[in-house]
Amino acid sequence: MAAEIVNPRSDSTTDEDGGAEPLDSFDPAFALHRGGKMAVQATVPIRDKDDLSLAYTPGVARVCTAIAEQPELVDDYTWKSSVVAVVTDGTAVLGLGDIGPQASLPVMEGKAILFKQFGGVDAVPIALDCTGVDEIVETVVRLAPSFGGVNLEDISAPRCFEIERQLQERLDIPVFHDDQHGTAVVTLAALRNAARLSGRSIGDLRAVISGAGAAGVAIARMLVEAGIGDVAVADRKGVVSADRGDLTPVKRELASFTNKAGISGSLEDALAGADVFIGVSGGTVAEAAVASMAEGAFVFAMANPNPEVRPEVAHKYAAVVATGRSDFPNQINNVLAFPGIFAGALQVRASRITEGMKIAAAEALAAVVGDDLAADYVIPSPFDERVAPAVTAAVAAAARAEGVARR
Repeated sequence: MAAEIVNPRSDSTTDEDGGAEPLDSFDPAFALHRGGKMAVQATVPIRDKDDLSLAYTPGVARVCTAIAEQPELVDDYTWKSSVVAVVTDGTAVLGLGDIGPQASLPVMEGKAILFKQFGGVDAVPIALDCTGVDEIVETVVRLAPSFGGVNLEDISAPRCFEIERQLQERLDIPVFHDDQHGTAVVTLAALRNAARLSGRSIGDLRAVISGAGAAGVAIARMLVEAGIGDVAVADRKGVVSADRGDLTPVKRELASFTNKAGISGSLEDALAGADVFIGVSGGTVAEAAVASMAEGAFVFAMANPNPEVRPEVAHKYAAVVATGRSDFPNQINNVLAFPGIFAGALQVRASRITEGMKIAAAEALAAVVGDDLAADYVIPSPFDERVAPAVTAAVAAAARAEGVARR
């Protein structure tokens, strides 16, 4: 029989004889996704008319009236304080790019179940059929009364920066773009432990980041906040530096607080003598450039599924190697951060997520490794049950210390 031909617009495969099979029959991913990956479940029983009269009318009217008179009661008597909106426009989904809101839904559902599995946080996927900054901001602002936080997901740069900024200005609940900040938190945690393993501190290191998109900018900002010795960021045209005339406003700001050494030229030029490579851009870095890094360097090649530097190449020259993949040691995975960050923020009903809260999350995550620190274990597994409680507690404490907690 001839090989089956997959029609991506169909719910089946067709062979040359005209027979059809459901996609589920040969691909377990389709079998798992059929019907979606999540559902709404009641937290109270409705067994009889008395339960019905309390859960709905007339009992619910008393609760509504109380909230109308004291709006802050909404956090105590609805799900608002324990649920997050996972919002996307489908323009930067995984490595697939701009595939649109409907095609993004499997990823958003996945994000929602990760919130629940790893942080005990309920989340609702919301895929928006608009891409303008103002349209997205206005839509989310109007949806916000139903939620305790907003997780922005898979929205392309540079719009994601402005969307997050405007939403945080207009809302009094946490707004967190995980592609930026989740990646940065986990990267900082792994880098702290890599430095500790080598007897150095963050301040001793010069890092080079490949990629000046959402993740690259956020990592650079967090490393500077954490006291990195120096960090340079490279885009497709080379190192982002103040003397370039082609920089966007975001990159001009990036140039203002990075690259103290004044390096110019290509990514490969910047890697000569560098202590750290952080890849969040895809592409391939030449082996010769990796070989030119300082002795005992760290290579965090996080593009997924194809790291910028293959682990077998990186291990020739680097003391610590990390990737974004689960089949290699030291996976830099956002799921280590965002569930606990939101759980901590929601626990204290924080009005925002601050830089201090993110750094506290990174420190707590790094501390989970403890005395088991090794070159192939600078970051814990997402399945380590200590992770979410540690991050949650650290973020809640930091929120109180920074004055953004409301309980």
